[in-house]
Amino acid sequence: MDSFFWDHWYFHIPNYLAAAIMYTLLARFFLQFFVPPTWPNYIWRWFLRLTNWAVAATRFATPSVMGPLFLPLFAALWLFLFRLAFTLLMVNAGLAPSLEPAQP
Repeated sequence: MDSFFWDHWYFHIPNYLAAAIMYTLLARFFLQFFVPPTWPNYIWRWFLRLTNWAVAATRFATPSVMGPLFLPLFAALWLFLFRLAFTLLMVNAGLAPSLEPAQP
């Protein structure tokens, strides 16, 4: 029996991980307007823990004119562009999954 996910794990797993981090960055960006940076809530702490590496990479790649307030938003944008480029690369290489039924 064919498995749609496991037959294309090399496409789904990186795409899923990038999407999870991207949406966590968006949540972090919007939540920072309502909570203090040192809020001890476990959800906020995990948002910071999961996304600090992406924000640090964005700080390195984004001009210093951009304040730290918008870094999570730009990190989400960079991850969106990564997902788009990754998908286009996989489609052009013929490695992306297709919704067409498999031929017997």
